[in-house]
Amino acid sequence: MDNMAEEKVADDGSIRRWRVMMLVILLRVLALFATAAAAVVMALSKESRTFAVPTSGNTPAKITMTAKFQYSPANIMFVITNGVATLHNLLMLSLMCFVNNKYDFKGLRFITVTALDMVTVAVLSGAATTVAFMGELARNGNSHTHWNKVCDKFERYCDLGSGAVLASYIGILLFMLVNLVNIFERGRFNPYKNPISA
Repeated sequence: MDNMAEEKVADDGSIRRWRVMMLVILLRVLALFATAAAAVVMALSKESRTFAVPTSGNTPAKITMTAKFQYSPANIMFVITNGVATLHNLLMLSLMCFVNNKYDFKGLRFITVTALDMVTVAVLSGAATTVAFMGELARNGNSHTHWNKVCDKFERYCDLGSGAVLASYIGILLFMLVNLVNIFERGRFNPYKNPISA
């Protein structure tokens, strides 16, 4: 009778672990798509406009100006960070799907993955916040420092940048959820404590 109870607890634990693993994989895939979308949208954001500049003569000169993500170091950092987060997610998904748990040496894999996820969240949130600040400055300007608005002239460029920042924040949220699920489930299914001995 005790053996049947132990087998049922073990079966319930393995089913729960499988469900948690599927949830983590789903969250990682969604985070991968969010960070990849943020990197691609920001990297492809470019807009050109032609402006008439008054001159001393009768005909104004026409100047074509282009807004690109490469013109701001914050945007470059944003693209690189989201690209690295995408690659990190791809690597973690590969580890989850193709590497067996028998290579986990006393929980070192869990600690390493969790630490890397937290570092990715920190760097990603720093880059996204910096670009959000620069976007606010571009959208509204700053009268105290005489920074003029840019988004009233390059609306499409600013809208693409806003969408990229939103996608990056969604990726950050999904990374945080992955961390929470992993940490809570690691405490529940600790392989070094005996769940049946009670």
